Amino acid sequence: MNDTQPGERVSKLMAQRGLCSRREADAFIEQGLVFVNGRKVTQLGTRCAPDAKIELASRAQNRQAQLATILLHKPVGYVSGQAEDGHQPAVVLVQPAHQMTGDIRRFQPAILKGLAPAGRLDIDSTGLLVLTQDGRIARQLIGADSVIEKEYLVRVEGTLDARGLALLNHGLSLDGKPLKRAQVRWQNEDQLQFILKEGKKRQIRRMCELVGLRVTGLKRVRIGRVRLGDLPLGQWRFLGADERF
Repeated sequence: MNDTQPGERVSKLMAQRGLCSRREADAFIEQGLVFVNGRKVTQLGTRCAPDAKIELASRAQNRQAQLATILLHKPVGYVSGQAEDGHQPAVVLVQPAHQMTGDIRRFQPAILKGLAPAGRLDIDSTGLLVLTQDGRIARQLIGADSVIEKEYLVRVEGTLDARGLALLNHGLSLDGKPLKRAQVRWQNEDQLQFILKEGKKRQIRRMCELVGLRVTGLKRVRIGRVRLGDLPLGQWRFLGADERF
C-alpha cells in the first residue's frame, strides 16, 4: 500500500466518496487520522485498491462535524467571492447583526476561517448563496461531477415563442460548448422558472440573450433540497442539522 503499487491514491478515493476534499484528505493522512482496511495510513501519495475500506478516525469526524455551512440571502451589489471593482464580498454579511432571528446555533468568529462560496451568484442577482468550510459540501455543489439542481426565478422583458422556450430547455451553446438540458417554463406572464444542473458565468442572462430576452431580475430560490424560504434579504443562517442538499 504505497505510491509504487497499483491502485488509486487514498486521498483521491476519499474525495470521490465524499469523505472530505483532497486537501483535507492529505491533512488527515499526515495526522494519522485515516485507516485503510483497518491500517493507519500516514504517507502522502499512498495508494490502495479502488474498493478498499477507508475510514476516518473519530477525531477527524468530530472536526468535520464542527465545520460551518452558511445559507445567505445575497442582495444585489455584493460579489460571491473576492472583492472586485469596489464591491464587497457577500461573506462580509456573515456577522451577528445579520443572523436570522431564531437560528439555533450562534455566531462564533471561528466560522469565518476558511469560509468560502460553494458556487457563484452574479453581482446583479439575488437569492440563495452557500458559504462553507466543508470540502465535502463544496465538492457536492460545485465539483465537476455535481448533479445538484439550482432553481431560479427570472424576470424578463421581450417576446419568447415556443421555439425559443424549447431552445432554453435544450439546444443552446455557450463558449462553444453545448449546455446541459435545463428545465425552463413560464412562472407567470413576465417571469420564468429555470432549473439548471450547471453554473457557467452569467449563464441564465446569456441564455436569455440568445433567444431575444433581457433579464431584469434574477433570484436563486433553491439548491438541491435546500430552499431560500423565508430567509430575509441580507441575512444568513446555519445549514440545519437535518438539511441535506
